[in-house]
Amino acid sequence: MHQTTNTILMIRPVNFRMNEQTAVNNYFQEDLDLKNAEINKKAQDEFDAYVDKLRAVGVNVIVVEDKASLDTPDSIFPNNWVSFHENGDIALYPMFAENRRRERREDVFLRLEQEGFKINNIIDYTSAEDEGLFLEGTGSLLLDRVNEIAYCALSPRADEDLFIEFCEDFEYTPVVFTANQTVDGKRLPIYHTNVMMCLAETFAVICLDTIDDKKERKNVVSNLEKNNKKVIKITEAQMHQFAGNMLQVKGKDDKLYLVMSQAAHDSLTPTQIQLIEAHCPILSSSLETIETCGGGSARCMMAEVFLPKV
Repeated sequence: MHQTTNTILMIRPVNFRMNEQTAVNNYFQEDLDLKNAEINKKAQDEFDAYVDKLRAVGVNVIVVEDKASLDTPDSIFPNNWVSFHENGDIALYPMFAENRRRERREDVFLRLEQEGFKINNIIDYTSAEDEGLFLEGTGSLLLDRVNEIAYCALSPRADEDLFIEFCEDFEYTPVVFTANQTVDGKRLPIYHTNVMMCLAETFAVICLDTIDDKKERKNVVSNLEKNNKKVIKITEAQMHQFAGNMLQVKGKDDKLYLVMSQAAHDSLTPTQIQLIEAHCPILSSSLETIETCGGGSARCMMAEVFLPKV
């Protein structure tokens, strides 16, 4: 099993805007005083520049255009509806926002097959939507693929029973916890695990301050350390600059990079940058519009493709 991949699926937006249906529990979203067409154009420019940066270091980026007819403002975050696994399995996930369910597209799978990837089975969890239960892909799940451990911060978008079911199906050991952020003086669940934590091959970047329960915090740290992950801590303020929303990818000659937004990079201290760069170089790109309106960042935009080649 591999922890990182050279192939990334990304969806280029055509209707990007602030999604009113996700704003109810994504406290990272903010409204911009711009027309939607203007917001979408800025998001497309940020997307294109980001793809260029990834390709420049040799990452294989498969770009699929979104369809205007679907009216899917968050399609730029495909990692929430699908995950691709080394055994040829695909998982399809139940989504909290109704307008995000339209992001699940079969033609995306056809495109991957055209690119030479093999799909064996589709494991479909989407019927859970009928019961009001959700598990939003690798937004909710952080997979230590090599050691077969899955981390999940429970929230309205990450149901514990569904998470356990996923772990049974894919043979992962579950590590469950709650991660909170302060919103108007209250501690409320963070909508996705991948905004407070990033798992790389030899390290993890994590906002431990969000795990209020001491036992849970200790359990997360001990699982990371016993699997030889160097723990690099970030603050809650840095998390709000998307410093937890990072992904390690492979470029040319299997060289590893930690990918993040410019805002995330700017929020890190010289010491934190040094700790990360002891493992791999950093690649950053400005995603200001996408982060502000979408409430997601660099990691959310990349669906990792681990499927076998035909």
